[in-house]
Amino acid sequence: MRDQGDLLAELRGLIGAGHVLTGARATRRFTRGIRYGGGPVEAVLCPGSLVGMWRALNAVIQAGRVVIFQAANTGLTGGSTPWGEAYDRPVMLISVMRLKGIHLIGGGKQVLCLPGSTLDGLERALKPLGREPHSVIGSSCIGASVLGGICNNSGGALIRRGPAYTEMALYAEVREDGSVALVNHLSFELGDDPETILARVEAGDLPPPAPGDAWGSDREYGDHVRDVDAATPARFNADQRRLREASGSAGKLAVFAVRLDTFEAEKETAVFCIGTNDPAELTQIRRDMLSGFTTLPIAGEYIHGTAWDIAERYGKDTYLLIRKLGTQRISGVFALKSKLDGWTERLGLGTTLTDRIAQALSRLFPRHLPPRLRAFRERYQHHLFLRMGGAGISEARAYLTRMFPTASGDMFEATTEEGAAAFLHRFAVAGAANRYRAVHKREVEDIVALDIALRRNDRAWVEHLPPDLDAQIAHKLYYGHFFCHVFHQDYVAKKGVDCLGLEHAMWHLLDQRGAQYPAEHNVGHLYKAPPQLAGFYQSLDPTNSLNPGIGQTPTARNWQTGCGCGKTH
Repeated sequence: MRDQGDLLAELRGLIGAGHVLTGARATRRFTRGIRYGGGPVEAVLCPGSLVGMWRALNAVIQAGRVVIFQAANTGLTGGSTPWGEAYDRPVMLISVMRLKGIHLIGGGKQVLCLPGSTLDGLERALKPLGREPHSVIGSSCIGASVLGGICNNSGGALIRRGPAYTEMALYAEVREDGSVALVNHLSFELGDDPETILARVEAGDLPPPAPGDAWGSDREYGDHVRDVDAATPARFNADQRRLREASGSAGKLAVFAVRLDTFEAEKETAVFCIGTNDPAELTQIRRDMLSGFTTLPIAGEYIHGTAWDIAERYGKDTYLLIRKLGTQRISGVFALKSKLDGWTERLGLGTTLTDRIAQALSRLFPRHLPPRLRAFRERYQHHLFLRMGGAGISEARAYLTRMFPTASGDMFEATTEEGAAAFLHRFAVAGAANRYRAVHKREVEDIVALDIALRRNDRAWVEHLPPDLDAQIAHKLYYGHFFCHVFHQDYVAKKGVDCLGLEHAMWHLLDQRGAQYPAEHNVGHLYKAPPQLAGFYQSLDPTNSLNPGIGQTPTARNWQTGCGCGKTH
């Protein structure tokens, strides 16, 4: 294996000395996930061009190293960081966030995105054109990357668009003989030389697209999700329908660019806020709208009362920051927080001081949700925020007016401000669970976070835990993308609880219900990849050089069961 000093010297010459980071202090923000994951690396590489990324990748693979690619590091299952030290080769992490280019194709009907481009940046680039990306805020983490969504088949809140998916990508693969090869499936004729192709793509020097029928999105999903009597989930990460090359690759390919469809933004939208104490009413709404409406909803987000309450208190600062600063500045705030957490950790103050200070400051502000939303929470336990567009507005208005009020529930058509507040409040739930854990670390062991897809025909979507499991949990936060039947279930475990045992018990219950998991955050290192997904990973990366161990697969070279660390994986 090549000497570390020689390799680092070569890499500094390839991408610049200031972009080869070594040492625990310099690499901390890259090597720790926002919820899970972490481990040492030989170096973090931050190339500033696609050619630089290609050259660094070749050098590292030829030197016999493991490579982990990382975009925004917003993943919730530890899939883009090292996982401990159980590797048989040194680990190099390549951060792609300096590579932020976005190129419009066909007047913005499609886009070509480089590895570091973010969903927020793409949303802002398309807005003047009256178009939208696959996901918008409320269906993704702040600062999440476009390629991260594709590589993880991420879902999102927008019902008509399904999982992030494309059949058009530019990527490098490590072949069985250990060579690195560039594969151009962008449907652009760009020549044969890898560095020429990469330079042209980065510069946006793109010829007219070649004829072809490759997809830049899941064009079947609208019909797929309407089948409310199907005994399978609408979307989940291991769904073989949408595992193809870069799509679902989870770091098993080095993805340089993806070509994606964009979507015409609705010129007129309306939000309906629905509250009930009888979940069967929400079940009926879902089934009626999916199977009978001419126009599919844009989004339908569910939030349970407990999740509402915790988000209102512990997600308040996130809500207020987004309302005041906008999404484009929030990722910088979170980057600063990560840096401050590193400092406090080195000073022996732990990593929760910034959370506790932010929480204390948030209490100085008055209640932030509009009065009608607060009144609905006081009356109802189950809440659905429904966004309709175009002709669907009158369709939903007529339907909901006939249905409500009932003995158990009611609805109102929100003002523009109320609608924005409702969806932003729903967005704040995920971060609120983390904040609660940080503030109450003496009472809380950890969070067991599940990301599940129920069957499309499942009417019993409300979970009822057996008493022995329920006794281990301080709070249960249920929220999700209701019409797709994708739910996020965060369990705040009491101090002393065996969280791994609790999680495995939850998996057993989900298996009995016919659910699939994870639904949209991908397996990372928390979930065991089912055979079809593990086989897909192995077909992409036969030497196991890229992101080894993902989905609890082997970490060793060539997929050997033992990794050389004395453990069996």
